[in-house]
Formats: sequence, C-alpha cells, structure tokens
Amino acid sequence: MVILRRWWERKGLQVGLIALVLSSAWILRQTQGALLLEMYQTITRPLQMLQAGPTPEERLKDARALELRSRIADLESQNKKLQNLLGYVEKEPITSRPITSRVVGRSADHWWQQITLDRGSNSGIQEGYIVRAEGGLVGLVESVTPNTSRVLLISDLKSQVGVTIGRTSAKGVLRGDSSAEAVLEFYEKVPNVKVGDYVSTSTYSQKFPAGVAVGRIKSLDLKKLPASVAKVELFPPIRSLDWVSVYPKPENPIPATENPQPTNPEPQKSN
Repeated sequence: MVILRRWWERKGLQVGLIALVLSSAWILRQTQGALLLEMYQTITRPLQMLQAGPTPEERLKDARALELRSRIADLESQNKKLQNLLGYVEKEPITSRPITSRVVGRSADHWWQQITLDRGSNSGIQEGYIVRAEGGLVGLVESVTPNTSRVLLISDLKSQVGVTIGRTSAKGVLRGDSSAEAVLEFYEKVPNVKVGDYVSTSTYSQKFPAGVAVGRIKSLDLKKLPASVAKVELFPPIRSLDWVSVYPKPENPIPATENPQPTNPEPQKSN
C-alpha cells in the first residue's frame, strides 16, 4: 500500500495528464471539434466585441450624423456668401440696386461658357442685363424665361469686353480663354502697361458700363504682332459662382462710330 502511494505520488500527475489528453481526444472525436470551437468562441468573444466594427444601426446613425453635418456646413457657407453679396449690394444707390440671383445650372461641358440663374423676366431681368459678383464683372444675360436667365460668362471664348488699364488708360479688348484667365489684346502696338496693373471696363464698351472691375495683368507679350497682348487674372470667382447681382444694361452706350480704330481690326467687335 505504501509502495502504491509512493508510485502514485511520482506518476499521478503524468497519469492524470495522459487521461486528460485521451479523454479530450475522445470528446473531439465524438463531437467533431464542436465543443472545442464553442469553448474557443466563449473565451475570445469579449476580445472580438472590442475589435469588431460598429453595428449596422450604429453605421446608419453615423451616416445620418455626417449628412446633417455636411448640410449644416453647406448652409453656413451659403449664408456667408449671401451676406457678403447683400453687403456688396447695399453699397449701391437704392435706385440702382441690382436683382440678387443664385446660380442653379451649370454644365460640366460648358463650365466656363455659361450659367443659369434662378430669376427671369418675372423678376425684371431682361436680355443684355449685366451680371456681377463680388470681385467684378461676370458676364451678360443672353436669354431669359419667366423664371430663369442664361448668362454668357466673360470667360467664354465668344466673349469680348472693351477694357482699360486704370493706371495709364491704355485700352483694348478682353477675350475669354475658357479658364480663370482671359486674353487682353491692346489697341496700341506698345501700350503703357506692366504686370500688376488693374483692368476694368472702358468707356468705349457698348454693352457694359465703364469702371467695372475685371482683373489684373498677370503676364505680357509686347512683341506679339500685330498688337501686344496680356494674360489677365480675372477677379470674380468664375470657377465657383453661387450668388450674383444682375444690373440693367447701360442706358446710353457710346455709338460704334465713336470707338477708336485699333491696330488689329478684330477688336472693333468689343462689347
């Protein structure tokens, strides 16, 4: 009996481990690993819950929250732009205050050519009305319906605007270039102009009032023939227009016969 007890003390642990292994193997065979898998899942479930992503309900709530934040940010941006525009409009005399309108249509294929406004003849807008934004001249109303207006932008390749250099009164024709810049063709071969000079509509313009800001000289080519040309950085945010102001067309435009004769015959078509 003493010998058996001593043997058990020495070999009992090993026997117990062997029995555990054999019983585990038998259980795995009988359950085809289901019990072990269940035990594994029970042990690891808390860790999986910590590592797992949000539930579908949580993702839906997050998506709704992001949508609301996006809408709030957009409304705040639009409100700020509208306040800036209204402040700009209020500087005008009451008798000549413009019609405030929002851009509601713009084609990707004609991004630099035209825009559609949410006001038309019912609001008093007519063809030939002047469109401006904070920064200066935007374009000309080309056609109207009772509730919309289509505007030809000054960045359109067909657009031509008679302009002048504020510092020296040098004059020329501004042509659209389908970008945030435009090409200025001078009447003179060697005009008195330099990079950084400000450009505005001239008194010779037949469709736009004089003195409306347009842009700034970005680069010059005084060797261009038959007349010098310049690249003009446009002031109005043509790339991202939202709100604009629409003004009546000039009442007494200067007759075409009073336009100066440019070196290049084409500028006679200036607007």
